[in-house]
Amino acid sequence: MAKVKYYYDELTLSYRKIKVKKGDYYRRILFSFLAIILIAFLGFITFSQFIMSPKQRAQKRELENLKLHYELLTKRLEETAVILDEIQQRDNNIYRSYFEANPITDEQRKAGFGGINRYKDLEGYDNSQLIINLTKEVDILSKQLVVQSKSLDEIVNLAKDKENMLASIPAILPVKKEDFYVASGFQMRMHPILKINKFHKGMDFSAAKGTPIYASGNGRVILAERSSTYGNVVYISHGYGYQTIYAHMSKIATANGRYVKRGDLIGYVGNTGLSVSPHLHYEVLKNGVSLNPINFYYADLTLEEFAALQKASEDSQSLD
Repeated sequence: MAKVKYYYDELTLSYRKIKVKKGDYYRRILFSFLAIILIAFLGFITFSQFIMSPKQRAQKRELENLKLHYELLTKRLEETAVILDEIQQRDNNIYRSYFEANPITDEQRKAGFGGINRYKDLEGYDNSQLIINLTKEVDILSKQLVVQSKSLDEIVNLAKDKENMLASIPAILPVKKEDFYVASGFQMRMHPILKINKFHKGMDFSAAKGTPIYASGNGRVILAERSSTYGNVVYISHGYGYQTIYAHMSKIATANGRYVKRGDLIGYVGNTGLSVSPHLHYEVLKNGVSLNPINFYYADLTLEEFAALQKASEDSQSLD
């Protein structure tokens, strides 16, 4: 039961009951109601900062999961970048060096990422910087992989060309080692017919007439004819600047323009041209300059055989 309130009336010198007007009564009720609503609203706003809905909790878990995946992906990218860097170093210092190709600089490998802002569309989001950084790392890594892939393609082509070069360079004896002895080497000597001192630009292999003569490397026959000085002679162009000459043959077993492989029969030992006895005069040239043929038998001779052949070439007499 509500308490009855009184006030002291000084005129009547007595206490009188306080009568509440209906308007004041309703206003108080209204103000109280509004106060309760306001307090409830403020409380809801305050507590909602600490108490999340199931949807918000799910979104928060998803965001935390995405951040974890981002950290793992970033770590994987860093590990991949380290491995790629090792491959790039090996590419420059071993592969490209071996095949005499110019190294690829870091500027070339990472070119194309300056200038315009290519990540502008990724700006304006809560996690824009994370997304931009990750995208940039992926782009740089992708560019480096493309450059490295092209480099390896180049290395493969160089390897194939190197294989062709190794097969083309003169590397075997033009006459089987059991079929000859060395008559003269790459040195000054008295010409046996002209009787003048003249540099001997090749090596003479004394052998029986008809002994087979073989191409010392892959190449194309550019000349096969009779010469007044060299007699029956064959010239082979091996490419890469190399050329070989086979002179004084008794018979030519190849023809102009024919492609030959290392070890193919091209003729037979003879005594044609300016020659005093059956032998093969053999020359090796690189870019038109005569080289000592003894340095081009590495596919046929042991170290001991090479030393013996070298000594014999220095001590013997020229036959042409």
